[in-house]
Amino acid sequence: MLKLEYVSVTRGKTATLHDVSLTLAPAKTLAVVGESGAGKSTLLAAVLGLVRLSRGSVTWMDDAVHRCHPALVMQEPRAAFNPALSLRRSVGEPLKARKLTLDKARLERLCRGLELPPDLLDRRPSEVSIGQAQRVGILRALIAAPALVLFDEPLSALDAVTQKHTARLISELQVEEKFAALIVTHDLGYAAAHSDEIAVLRSGRIEEIATAEAFIERPQTDYGRTLRDAAFSLGALEGAA
Repeated sequence: MLKLEYVSVTRGKTATLHDVSLTLAPAKTLAVVGESGAGKSTLLAAVLGLVRLSRGSVTWMDDAVHRCHPALVMQEPRAAFNPALSLRRSVGEPLKARKLTLDKARLERLCRGLELPPDLLDRRPSEVSIGQAQRVGILRALIAAPALVLFDEPLSALDAVTQKHTARLISELQVEEKFAALIVTHDLGYAAAHSDEIAVLRSGRIEEIATAEAFIERPQTDYGRTLRDAAFSLGALEGAA
């Protein structure tokens, strides 16, 4: 279980996270939603150990998170890769870092699950579409079979059709791979359709946490209702109620 207890992060004189407490069980999905500047990226950095905590703790199964080798799927697909390397070499980097051998059967299975032709991996990042690059990013994140995967706005760079397709592939792979997924996003429609729980982050504080179904049906705070109603008005929650 991923556990954040009273996590606070201060940068300079500005507090960017305030006493954030969250839990995420193995094989489950927690979506943290909020507007730009809410602290979502800082939250991911805190989980990855990339920022110093001014208070609190982050653990996985009561141990340091880095011991479970969490994987990250970044917001900008092409920017996540070295432009000089083939995608195949980039996909192998997590294995190399952990001194693991590539399981070719696993690679082929993940490629099928992500609908990626195997020869596509011989191209460079600039030679594939944004949608393909994001799916290769997911492939790289999963290649070493992590127990915990972090997703930083994984659909925001994609068009609407590709967003739905990629979201479905992620969910199907999670059922197979049984990894825990922590998603930070401003897309409440995505969070509602593909997460078990939704946590609302505002100005570095958790406003409320509920199951996805309960949150869409009846948010407990004014801010949560504002987010929910805005998503309905934009059609992002069509069919969710």
